Amino acid sequence: MLISPAFAQASGGGAGDGGLVTLLPIVLMFVLLYFIMIRPQIKRQKEHRTMVEGLQKGDEVVTSGGVVGKISEMGEAYVSLEVAPNTEISVQRAAVQTLLPKGTIKSIK
Repeated sequence: MLISPAFAQASGGGAGDGGLVTLLPIVLMFVLLYFIMIRPQIKRQKEHRTMVEGLQKGDEVVTSGGVVGKISEMGEAYVSLEVAPNTEISVQRAAVQTLLPKGTIKSIK
């Protein structure tokens, strides 16, 4: 025959030696992923939830769509924003992305 048979090489130790060593990089990758991506995202979500719960009438905010306005009415799930004199829009409370310092809208115009 032209091709000789191939034989598997036996490992130097017992059968359980490579199990923990091959699993260790996967565990380290998960721990690294948790501290780099998952934990900061959970922290941002908690800060956003706290900010949305603390909204009050008269606060100046920016929505996730980039609309700047002053809160004129508050509801359970929706907020009315005054974006111009006598012009109001309704947005979901969760769509409020940033709370602006007082007087920001006047400085923008």
